[in-house]
Order: sequence, then structure tokens, then C-alpha cells
Amino acid sequence: MVINTGANFDYGEFTTRNIGFVSKEEQETLRQSCVFVCGVGGMGGACLLSLARAGIEQFHIADLDHFEVSNLNRQVFATLDSVGHDKAESTMEALRKINPNIQVTNHGANWQGKIDEICRACRFVVNGMDDVVAGIALYRCAQRHDCTVVDAYAASLPSVFVVKPGDARPEQRLGFPTQGRDLEKLTPEDIDACKFAEISFVLTHSSTHRHVDLAIAAEMVSGSRARISFAPMVITTGNLMAYEMIKLILGKPTADDRGYFFNPMDIKVEKPLPIFVAWIKGFFVRLFLRKLLQGAAEPAVKEEPK
Repeated sequence: MVINTGANFDYGEFTTRNIGFVSKEEQETLRQSCVFVCGVGGMGGACLLSLARAGIEQFHIADLDHFEVSNLNRQVFATLDSVGHDKAESTMEALRKINPNIQVTNHGANWQGKIDEICRACRFVVNGMDDVVAGIALYRCAQRHDCTVVDAYAASLPSVFVVKPGDARPEQRLGFPTQGRDLEKLTPEDIDACKFAEISFVLTHSSTHRHVDLAIAAEMVSGSRARISFAPMVITTGNLMAYEMIKLILGKPTADDRGYFFNPMDIKVEKPLPIFVAWIKGFFVRLFLRKLLQGAAEPAVKEEPK
């Protein structure tokens, strides 16, 4: 078996089929840009892969996990060979097999201690995490350094939103109980309230409830079941994020801080509802969600044998 060391790699040939979607000048802008991808598993990994194949050559990445067999159903850098290995390290190795000139700085599990340094180096950030507290910390730092964050909702439909420096942080827009508070002092109840606020927004502004088993989703939100994920949804979300990042880098109009949901089942884009309509629908959504969560938390009653 002959291993290609990259000696014959040519960036122009690598990106030649990009031209037409982007100009040669825009391709060079992509090449010179630096993106921080925080979380390289599901949607973050899919976004990173598309950005790398689009020709971006400078990345900072972070992840604290190792690949597991359960990741194989959706994470683009997960293979049987990478199971048990550090996600960020395995991802770096895979990226260099695509473009040997790519420059990747791996911040591993300790990225939060370097967050200011990272945001000074990268104006563009992808939030690929499902950690509420770490996500809030990332957003706060991004605002301090005038970085823009491309993100997605925890939903059963692909989604994306873009938060620019002057936009409200998700913790403000969604009404998290974390505003103005020290993140180290948050309680599990605070974190649950953040998850509840996000899923309430998702159920209010999209048809996501029609495309997932709500009982299973309630178990996920209550913490009794691992997060459910499906390859077409996760990878599509990652690619929506990649599109928004490319438009952002090239100075083109992007999605706003409320974003949108893409419904491939009904072939349509679902945008957030007007405020008054959302307030009414959201009231009933929250009542329904609380009832659903209460049912998920209650233990099943076993009948005594007769």
C-alpha cells in the first residue's frame, strides 16, 4: 500500500471545482480565514469537514471526548479505527489526509482556559457543543472579542442561526436564568431551565414535534436518556452551518440571530413566528412540555400479579 504524503498536493487543483460557486478572489479569502470549531463530533464535525473541503486552511478546534461506537451513526470523523481515540486528534489526522497544508491548532479539553486567546485568533466561531454552560461561556467571550458565532438548535429538524457581536446572546434571547451570573455557581436546576427554554423555543417556532417521538424527547430533556441524533439531520445541520460560515467570511448576507429550521419532510423553510403569535403558542407549548416532562420523570406503576 502506497501512502500519499501530500508531495503532489496542489491547492489550485484541490479547489478548482469550487470556482463558479466562488470567485478566485473569494477562494483566497476562504483560504486565509481562521475558524474556531468548538466540538468536532456531530454537527460541528460535519461543518468542519465541509469548511476544510471548501478550502479553508486555518482552524482552531476543541473537544473533550473520545469516539465511541454510538458516534458511528452520524459523526463524519468517527470510524471503527477511531473508536476509543481522542476526537480532536483523530479529526486533525483526517483533515490532513484531505489537505496536508492545513493548519489545525488543537485545544483539547482545556479550551475554556484559552478562550480569550482563541477568540483573539479567530473572528469566526462554530458552536458544535451540546454543553449549556460551556456554550454560554463561549458566547460571552465571543462578544468581548467581536467574534461571530454560527450555531444550531437542539431540534429534530436541521437548523442554523448566526449571532454577530451586536446581537443578543442566546441566554438573553431565550430567557435563560444565567444572565449576569457566575457560571460556576449555576445549579442543575438552572441548567435544566436553560434546556427547557431552548426546547420551548424550538417547539414554538418549528414543526419539530411532528418529526420525533415526543415521549423519547422528553426523556432526553429530563436527563433519563442520551440525546437522540440521526445522520441526515445532524449532517444537514452541519452543512447549513458551513454555508452560513462561508457567507459570513465572504461578507454576504447570512441568517440572523433567530435563524431558521429546514424541514426536509415537507420541503420548506420554517422561520420564527411573529412575536404576538409566538407568545400565544409558546404559552401552550410550555404547558404541554411541563406535562410531558412530568410524565417522563414519574416512575411506571407496576401491577401486582393476581
